[in-house]
Amino acid sequence: MSDDHTHVQEFFTARATDWDARFPDDGPAYAAAVAELGLREGDRVLDAGCGTGRALPPLRAAVGAAGVVIGADLTPAMLAAAVRAGRDRAAQLLLADAARLPLRGESLDAVFGAGLIAHLPNPAENLRELARVVRPGGVLALFHPIGRAALAARQGRQITPDDLRAEGNLRALLTGSGWRMTSYVDEDARFLALAVRPT
Repeated sequence: MSDDHTHVQEFFTARATDWDARFPDDGPAYAAAVAELGLREGDRVLDAGCGTGRALPPLRAAVGAAGVVIGADLTPAMLAAAVRAGRDRAAQLLLADAARLPLRGESLDAVFGAGLIAHLPNPAENLRELARVVRPGGVLALFHPIGRAALAARQGRQITPDDLRAEGNLRALLTGSGWRMTSYVDEDARFLALAVRPT
């Protein structure tokens, strides 16, 4: 396991138990972001870096009983928190690295990633892996329940020009990784970038 992965696991393991309690009001933002994916009954969707699984119930509601919802996370403690919250009933949970997914190519209709991009050790390569498992025409949502400026303020830092989530930087990153960005919103109340895998 790389040092990047060890750092991510240590960071989230230490916070898993009280993660949901720290952010109790994020549910509606997750549901609204999932709605923008445009999922249909029977679709197959992955929540990459699912954490405690806050997106899993709205993803399940969007794809219905005939659909497939997979929640993948690198940190066992976060998946355990998802189980304690009962969110495993909405999805199949996988202990897996988003950089090397145990999924067939073009097997999914969509990928949802909340807070994911900041924790990817090699964003271009990792986004290519997400593109690999999504069918042509499939969708990627990169989401955060607060915008870049609000998140930076919460973390006591300034936004820098090399921020991966800046619109120009993210558009170029996605384009180079097999995606085409179709919309971008960065407001205090949310960050949501949608991209499609070109056909």
